[in-house]
Amino acid sequence: MKTISYLFMASIVLMSCKQKNNSETASEETTTSKKEVAQATSAAKGEWKTLFDGTDFSNWHMYNTGKEVSSAWSIEDGAMVLTPGDHAGNIVTNEEYTNFVLSLEWKISEGGNSGFFWGVQEDEKYHEPYQTGPEIQILDNEKHPDAKAGKSHQAGALYDMIAPSEDVAKPVGEWNTCVLEINHNTNKGTVTLNGTKVVEFPVHGAKWDELIANSKFKDWDGFGVYETGKIGLQYHGNKVSFRNIKIKELD
Repeated sequence: MKTISYLFMASIVLMSCKQKNNSETASEETTTSKKEVAQATSAAKGEWKTLFDGTDFSNWHMYNTGKEVSSAWSIEDGAMVLTPGDHAGNIVTNEEYTNFVLSLEWKISEGGNSGFFWGVQEDEKYHEPYQTGPEIQILDNEKHPDAKAGKSHQAGALYDMIAPSEDVAKPVGEWNTCVLEINHNTNKGTVTLNGTKVVEFPVHGAKWDELIANSKFKDWDGFGVYETGKIGLQYHGNKVSFRNIKIKELD
């Protein structure tokens, strides 16, 4: 009888331990699940999204056509390279953005000119991205004539509106890192070129309107009036390269 009693007690202890272990495992799985959900939620807010990772043009299309990026845009050593030719043209993102931080690297050819835009609209009444989207200038400051036309046409400038505070552009053939922040909530835009903040400006309101009024765009219907639009990369007749393009949307 004592043996049976001992066996009975032992089985109860074993069952109790098993239930405790199962309970602890379930608790651990629940905790892990909650952490994974929290991490996923966090990643969805204010995280970088890659617009070009050096492998394809899946986030881009030809401006105002909706067609795939043309053969003039090629991928070489992880960079998108625009080569002048019959099929060259501007490209824009598939998605639209309002408040964001955009980071990219650019390299211009000798004597070259290009740029990138935000707030770009696609409509049959517009033939170029620059008709609606303000431009951050990309330029060979040494050899392109635009550099002599005024500092607001030099690399890093808010084109024809605000000149960079200093020339920090790297020589032709070298990569430049540019970060553009547009925030309509704070009414502030900034351009940082190669680690130096070179331009700061309002993005809407009376002061923004004044900048436009004092530029070549003063009589352009639709220029700089759209808070939400696409990011565009410019074809200006010269070879230009881009890489490591990413964007982070702001609340």
